[in-house]
Amino acid sequence: MRPRELKPGIHFVGAVDWDRRLFDELIPLPDGTSYNSYFVSGSDKTALIDTVDPAMWHVLKANLDSLSNPRIDYVVCHHAEQDHSGCIPLILELYPEAIVLCTLKCKGMIADHLNVPDARVREVADGEVIDLGGKSLRFIHSPWVHWPETMMTYVAEDKLLFPCDFLGSHLATSSLYASSNESTLHSAKRYYAEIMMPFRPMVKRHLATLRKLDIEIIAPSHGPVHDVPEMIFAAYEDWTSDAVANEVVLSFVSMHGSTKLMVDYLTSALVERGVTVKRFDLARSDIGELAMALVDAATVVLGTPTVLGGPHPLAVYAAFLVGALRPKTRYAAVIGSFGWGGRTVEKVSALVGDLGLELLEPVLAKGLPVEADYAALDRLAEAIAQKHSGLDKPA
Repeated sequence: MRPRELKPGIHFVGAVDWDRRLFDELIPLPDGTSYNSYFVSGSDKTALIDTVDPAMWHVLKANLDSLSNPRIDYVVCHHAEQDHSGCIPLILELYPEAIVLCTLKCKGMIADHLNVPDARVREVADGEVIDLGGKSLRFIHSPWVHWPETMMTYVAEDKLLFPCDFLGSHLATSSLYASSNESTLHSAKRYYAEIMMPFRPMVKRHLATLRKLDIEIIAPSHGPVHDVPEMIFAAYEDWTSDAVANEVVLSFVSMHGSTKLMVDYLTSALVERGVTVKRFDLARSDIGELAMALVDAATVVLGTPTVLGGPHPLAVYAAFLVGALRPKTRYAAVIGSFGWGGRTVEKVSALVGDLGLELLEPVLAKGLPVEADYAALDRLAEAIAQKHSGLDKPA
């Protein structure tokens, strides 16, 4: 994609990666992604806002070559992760006068990860402003969205915010702007769930800071540009609020059918009581969709058979994911089957123990579930429905 103008003197010069399907060897990318870099040209100086993943260096270089101004005075490094910073050494080689601007912590990280020499880096303070001539860059330190060294940049003259990973989405699209792309909010919620949700308190704090600025355009480092900022701001304020929905995320794995019988029964029992159920067969589900479902759900139920005295490895991973993503979920329960014994409940509880969840009574069947097990599932469904009664947030 060739350079595209956001405002006079401000161009998108990044790259769309249509074919990438896995990020950090961990996060599925069903819709690809983009690495958004921006070129800001003032009357006196210029700045490159982030770079791109090294695999897309040829795109960034071609875009910069096509601009009329070949000089780069500053490279703003919002975040040391290589999909944003990875081409900084190549930029510094091509533009020997360029200086990297970043936080103090980021300065150390790009030295460690990219061997960027100290002499080519300048630390910028929170709130510091650099004048490019008719355009100014105001730096806003924003640690833990989603690394400890992150910052954002605000161009007051154009009411434009560069938030790096914050408010972005993994979405490859030919649309420059989010308002013309109906899938943007879905991708943004998935992105929030996988990347930002573990840092929800910090995200809320930084949202409050941004609300004090006059912003007309948000240009993140992944996904389309938000030309209707209220759309993404309102979504984030919903996702980061303490309100939960009348929803159960029911993730499970079943080896020989016993656990699935219990999952099917509990699903019906919950639906009959007016509770929305989002089911995920862990042997087949997209883990990103599971993460996204966790954003709003009041309750998480994990269904698992017992393997070598504990939960199935896929169930362990799901429990670990819940613990790592730290959703605002309030309640949790374990159901499943066993052959002769084990410590399934204890091991699952340990993985989510520091979230402050209320653990509901587990239901474990020995072999195939019998009438008493189904009765226990009815009691669990009733307990969940009672816990969910009066929730403010609609399903």
